[in-house]
Amino acid sequence: MRKVLKKNFFNRPTLVVAQGLLGKFLVRNKNGRVIAAMITEVEAYDGPQDRASHAHRGRTVRNTPMFGPAGHWYVYFTYGMHWMLNVVTGPKDYPAAVLIRGVQGINGPGRVTKKLGVNGGFINETVSVKTGLWIEDRGVWVDKKLIKKTPRIGVAYAGLYWAKKKYRFTISY
Repeated sequence: MRKVLKKNFFNRPTLVVAQGLLGKFLVRNKNGRVIAAMITEVEAYDGPQDRASHAHRGRTVRNTPMFGPAGHWYVYFTYGMHWMLNVVTGPKDYPAAVLIRGVQGINGPGRVTKKLGVNGGFINETVSVKTGLWIEDRGVWVDKKLIKKTPRIGVAYAGLYWAKKKYRFTISY
């Protein structure tokens, strides 16, 4: 069974979407070559109060996609070398997104985007087959007991309270 996830999947609370993405497949059609990998690690960034979120200080040119409708990509360039892939969640004008940190066999968000050929061309695009980058439910069920919740990585700048939030989710086998 392959079911492309639609807007209604993403138009839910960010922490629910984040955990729900585990076991789903990130799929990329690059020049007719389809690559699919199961999502194994994500991080949630939930709203303007989340000091680790790019939206914490308000809307900017860079973070505008986070304020858009659910089911769009928020892609940004960091450290002058890596593209980061996030999917926008929740209602329009509530800036929230989930970072895809890892897929089966690939750890690290920069490695994921490099492997799949994701770049700035996907900024604010819809999560869909038409754009060449989408997420599928292929019937993999992840038991809640296998979901490990930990603090996010690299967000010490957000202060102790936000840095310690357990908004990173991984599948622990």
